[in-house]
Amino acid sequence: MDNPQDTHEDYLNLAVAIAREHMEAGAGGPFGAVIVRDNTVIGRGWNRVTSDHDPTAHAEVSAIRDACRNVGNFSLEGAVIYTSCEPCPMCLGAIWWARIETIYFASDRDDAARIGFDDAALYREVSLELPDRQLPLIRHPLAAADQLMEDWRTKEDKIPY
Repeated sequence: MDNPQDTHEDYLNLAVAIAREHMEAGAGGPFGAVIVRDNTVIGRGWNRVTSDHDPTAHAEVSAIRDACRNVGNFSLEGAVIYTSCEPCPMCLGAIWWARIETIYFASDRDDAARIGFDDAALYREVSLELPDRQLPLIRHPLAAADQLMEDWRTKEDKIPY
C-alpha cells in the first residue's frame, strides 16, 4: 500500500466488508467503520443497533468504542476513520469528541436516504434555535447542577478532556 489513494480505498473496502459480513449475519444495518492510526487498524465497528438493542450502536460509535478500548485512552488524536457511509450527526459528534483527525466515507447521506436511513430531518433539527425544534429542549436551571459544574471546574485531580 505505497500509494496513499490505494490505502484509503483499502481501508474503505475493509469498512464495507465488515458492514457486509455483519449485515448478512443479521447484526444490523449496512454500515461498517475502521479507525486507523500510524497505518494500523486500531478499531473496527459495525451497525449493532438491532442486535444490541442500542440506538447509539452505529458503526462509527462502535469503532470508536473498540479503538478506545484497544489503545486505553478516550482520545484518538492522530487517527483517521474510514466508514462505509457518511456519518450521521450523532456519529459526527462522537468522532469530534474522540479527536479523530479525518473522515473518509464511501456512500453519502443521499445514498443512505434512498434505502430508508434518512438523516435530513436530524440535520435540519440541530441547525434550529432551541424554541424552533420539533423535539422540545427546555432548560430548567437547578442549583445542584450549577454546583456540580463549579465542583468540576475546581476539582484538582480531574482528567481534562
